Amino acid sequence: MEYFNEYNKWMNSNFIDEATKKELKEIENNEKEIQDRFYKNLEFGTAGLRGIMGAGTNRMNKYTVSKATQGLANFILKENCKNKKVVIAYDSRKMSKEFSEITANCFNANGIKTYVFESLRPVPELSYAVRKLGCIAGIMITASHNPSKYNGYKVYWEDGAQIVSPKDKQIIEEVNKVENYEDAKTMNKEEAIRLELYNIIGEEIDNSYIDELKKLSLNPEKIKEQEDLKIVYTPLHGTGNIPVKRILKEIGFKNVFVVPEQEEPDGTFPTVEYPNPEDKKAFTLALNLAKKVDADVVLATDPDADRLGVYAKDSKTLEYMEFTGNMSGMLIAEYILSQKKEKGILPSNGALIMSIVSSNLAKAIAQEYKIKLFEVLTGFKYIGEKIKQFEESKDYVYEFGFEESYGCLAGTYARDKDGIAAVMLLCEAAAYYKSNGMTLWDEMQSIYQKYGYYKESIKSITLEGVDGAHKIKNILANLRNAPFTDIANKKLLEFIDYDSGIITNIDTKKTTKTTLPKSNVLYYVLENDAWCCIRPSGTEPKIKCYLGVKEKTEEEALKELEKLEKELLAKIQ
Repeated sequence: MEYFNEYNKWMNSNFIDEATKKELKEIENNEKEIQDRFYKNLEFGTAGLRGIMGAGTNRMNKYTVSKATQGLANFILKENCKNKKVVIAYDSRKMSKEFSEITANCFNANGIKTYVFESLRPVPELSYAVRKLGCIAGIMITASHNPSKYNGYKVYWEDGAQIVSPKDKQIIEEVNKVENYEDAKTMNKEEAIRLELYNIIGEEIDNSYIDELKKLSLNPEKIKEQEDLKIVYTPLHGTGNIPVKRILKEIGFKNVFVVPEQEEPDGTFPTVEYPNPEDKKAFTLALNLAKKVDADVVLATDPDADRLGVYAKDSKTLEYMEFTGNMSGMLIAEYILSQKKEKGILPSNGALIMSIVSSNLAKAIAQEYKIKLFEVLTGFKYIGEKIKQFEESKDYVYEFGFEESYGCLAGTYARDKDGIAAVMLLCEAAAYYKSNGMTLWDEMQSIYQKYGYYKESIKSITLEGVDGAHKIKNILANLRNAPFTDIANKKLLEFIDYDSGIITNIDTKKTTKTTLPKSNVLYYVLENDAWCCIRPSGTEPKIKCYLGVKEKTEEEALKELEKLEKELLAKIQ
């Protein structure tokens, strides 16, 4: 069997170190484990690498990281770019610092200058630094919100956004051409420093990045009025602690309480099973602290600080209420747009961007403020791509972009979602609404009363390993070949297959083409502004199901959402 052959190659190779061989020796009688580690190469996809750490071709380790870096270096050299510079950042995960060093050493050996952050930094600062330093690319060593056994390698291009077509496919081709791990070049760090190929960065970029965030503030005077607003924050053992405390202090908030058990960076994430602000359990310690200090708002960022989770107090029940990513994104959007309109600074050609699996509430808000709404595929890189297009064409002015997966961006200084900026804006909004006798939760209810009760959910089905990959492929194929015509007593109006790029009107049978890139995504437009969407995860062994409804009351919306969710999952199982 091929995976046994690969296993034996590693065991017998003079290039593979003894520590790696020792790890592999321990699984010599475990065929299933050998198969999972060696049945394929860890795929370098459109977002870079992400996988379980360990020895093997299908794992994140120094060999797979070096090989990927050599392929990217080959692409940069092939492009003959003038600014052959790469900025590298890393988060708190195990091996993140080591992988950043391996990456820098490989680039340096290829004559490419690197700027490496002196210590861990968040994703948005890496995105910002790419353009600030005039680099051709950026690398972020992180697995975002995945469990502790994972790590990853995100690739950014010169515009500060993650790579998109055609660069993504071209880079993947170059990475795949590097067949042998021995082909990855490396260089002694001290020698690279002497040759000015390896450069350490930190404070100057930090200061510049924080200055950009301050420019987003719309009502600094409200912060002064409500400077004693009580904020509880947790970085979930990740990168957010220092920049979040700094920005909140510098804009004027005095009562910021950081969850002590989760303040220090720790790649084992000892207090949470899953360092994800989407997970209610990740907020256990933060909510306990919030009750002790009577906090107004409770916030959590994921390990690389690009996502933000939120709880806020309901002034009627005094309970802390959970916000979904759609809710927090739409609250920030409503705050920004309403304040800019009130101040007379909302441009007539403003643009709001959402991913196709995000809340249709965005459409209502865009219509209210007479700005253009753009929909893009899942992945914040497509929002970054739109920002670049707007800057080049001058047709639209970017106002805000968001994804349901707890990520948003309010400015153009970066091209990826920014949990640090989201913290700042939500706290400013909390101060603004508190001055009007409202909490963030109260404002969210006002938004629903204004536009209608839009409710969404996401369900994931995990299917791991070789068999799981086959099941995911078959499920999507079956749904694609036989789309349902109604679900949960809601008629299907349109079926969109983003892989074929065809939109089918169910009544007329007429077809039109989508304007978005090909992607393995199925989207169902249902009557009464309801919808559902199915796609495989790009980073985890999962099928993801997204759903949304709109009703006149919250009770009706939740009831319809539950019904839709139940029937959709039944069709997939």
